Amino acid sequence: MTMRMTWAIMIWKSKRHDHESEYDMEINYNAPKHIYFIGIGGISMSGLATIMLKAGFKVSGSDPAESELTRSLEREGAVIYYDQTTHHIEDDVDLVVYTAAIKKENPEYIYMNEKGFENMSRAEFLGLLMKNYKTPIAVSGTHGKTTTTSMLSEILLEADTDPTLSVGGVLESIGTNTRAGGDDYFLFEACEYTDSFLHFFPKISIILNVEEDHLDYFKDIDAIRCSFNRFAKINPETGLLVINGEIPAIEKVLDGVKCPVITYGSSDEYDVYADNITFDDNAHPTYTYHDKRSGESFDVTLAVTGIHNVYNSLAAIAVARYLDITPETICAALKKCSGSKRRFEHRGSFNGVEVIDDYAHHPTEIKATLEAAGKIKHKDLWCVFQPHTYTRTKAFLHEFAEALSAADHVVLAPVYPAREKDIYGCNSQNLYEEIQKTGTDCYYLKTFEDILSHLYKNCINGDLLITLGAGDVVKIADKLTSK
Repeated sequence: MTMRMTWAIMIWKSKRHDHESEYDMEINYNAPKHIYFIGIGGISMSGLATIMLKAGFKVSGSDPAESELTRSLEREGAVIYYDQTTHHIEDDVDLVVYTAAIKKENPEYIYMNEKGFENMSRAEFLGLLMKNYKTPIAVSGTHGKTTTTSMLSEILLEADTDPTLSVGGVLESIGTNTRAGGDDYFLFEACEYTDSFLHFFPKISIILNVEEDHLDYFKDIDAIRCSFNRFAKINPETGLLVINGEIPAIEKVLDGVKCPVITYGSSDEYDVYADNITFDDNAHPTYTYHDKRSGESFDVTLAVTGIHNVYNSLAAIAVARYLDITPETICAALKKCSGSKRRFEHRGSFNGVEVIDDYAHHPTEIKATLEAAGKIKHKDLWCVFQPHTYTRTKAFLHEFAEALSAADHVVLAPVYPAREKDIYGCNSQNLYEEIQKTGTDCYYLKTFEDILSHLYKNCINGDLLITLGAGDVVKIADKLTSK
């Protein structure tokens, strides 16, 4: 690892979103310390733990369940406990990092505060970490962060830049979600939920879209726009913001932004745009990339599906060209970038039925995924959808029904509650009733076993089946294709 870093962590007195902080102790890579992660198995937390292990830090932590991510960390030297009790946080721990999903009544959270352990949230820790890289690059937006981060990751790897990467999914080319590289480029996803990305310090940022989501935290779309505006203004004047020019009310997002801005979109109204878009039999796009400012144009072929990924790739290319990566390198990387796991991922087949799994859990994402599926040759299109959180289901009940009606047959699983309890008066039964109003063939089945039985009985050779959702609905895809 070539990283050279001086890193202060012991006193973190941040004023919530103004990037002011004080430290009274420095820790550097020549004197590694002990960090304890509460919720170490999360996709982002596990990535941070990996980076610390590669830097020689002592890493321990806890998580409710064993997973491939935790097993990988254990193989790298982390000590992980699968029950969250107070005696795991040892006296030699220098810092406790906790995920946003941890509740204040968590025994370890209570213990760390009672005993006076220095602590910070995952977002604060990530923000502190990225300040030590020459070019931190943040990918934000309501949708498409993981795919776009994957694309730019592949480009940086193809260009031999030795990047440090933190992706929100497992990147096929490296077999994991994290890569500890040099101290030049740190590429990471920047999530807006609970304003986490306002703790970050990027020099280059991407904003893919700004839509209503996480309405258990944000009051409305104006609050979300305000949050993205504050994020956009973090970039230094010498930095760069690449933004989807078709974002509604974009002027509210760009208000007060002082760094250079590159817009991208579907026409020459924007700085960067695509035309001559075609698709192969697997819905993989080919298009011509244009940069109106330089007059540059070149053809691009993607290994991921759908028109939405054309626009995701425009953002990745715009950043790559700003970094002087050649078109040839960019095109070679994108042609082999199949994205990350659970992003329109082909899982196999059963009885002549092809099975795809996707993480889509917002109506806009579902619409894009089913539109991409429609470009693949098939008989009937089946969609198994597991709603993610009760608040999101309630907020977008009509929009979910409209988006899912693009399928020929919809099978609903119970809501995956994540951090929530069923107290909002809206669940999969309500969504089933709303979908029925569209005339779409729909079923609500309350167990995965019932869903599997229904699919085995009713899907026929030549059909296409997609499992959708941010919960554990992928288990259905895996079960179908395991025989």
